[in-house]
Amino acid sequence: MISALLLIICAYVMTSIPTGYWLVKALKGTDVRTFGSGSTGATNVWRCAGPAAGIFVFCFDTLKGYIPVTAAVYFDNHGLAPEWSFAYPHLIPSVVAASALVGHSRSIFLKFQGGKSAATGLGTLLALSPLGGLCTFITWMLIVKTSGYISLASILGVGSCPFWFYLFGAPWAAIGYCVFGFIYVTYRHKANIERMLKGTEPKVGDKKKPPSSDPPSSDPPTFGTSLSAGTTSSLLEAKIITDTTSNTTEST
Repeated sequence: MISALLLIICAYVMTSIPTGYWLVKALKGTDVRTFGSGSTGATNVWRCAGPAAGIFVFCFDTLKGYIPVTAAVYFDNHGLAPEWSFAYPHLIPSVVAASALVGHSRSIFLKFQGGKSAATGLGTLLALSPLGGLCTFITWMLIVKTSGYISLASILGVGSCPFWFYLFGAPWAAIGYCVFGFIYVTYRHKANIERMLKGTEPKVGDKKKPPSSDPPSSDPPTFGTSLSAGTTSSLLEAKIITDTTSNTTEST
């Protein structure tokens, strides 16, 4: 069981590496968490630092989820850790996958902040069931293509995962992980869901709105509405001087 515990810890630490945060910090000198959705994942990095940075983070985050789960699957399938079946067959690889999923969104390097775990989750799925993970990714791409929402594609793509895993004969423990992943990824996208319902969630290709550059109005100020306090004060002083001059003239 020590080997299982080590893999679970390694999966969490490995996926905690804040790739997006460090990359944007190096390229732009800014904290990606203060931009857009506040996520350190590939989509927000794309918006903040461009497509190349976003694609790099997507691939790297996917790899972070793939590596530890692949190691766990190898140990499990080759009988290198027979004690792992003490409770349920093929359970440990799924637990390692869950640890990786949580590690990406609750990074120990960012005070337990992070991304939405979509790319890392894809890596874990590809490791548990290559065909099931591939079909999940194709589903994700189709939804992005038709809807334009990456967040919606992430939720529905993971939602289709239990079906694909069952279709390709994945272990029940892995199917159970898919259900957990769907619930967890949906929860991590709750802010995106709220924005979609309000119609404010950005789509693929949407550009940031530039700050307002309307020229100042050339219309003259109107009394009672547009005069500043300084202008009003100047008019009152002028009136007082005029009245004083008039009184002096009359007295002489």
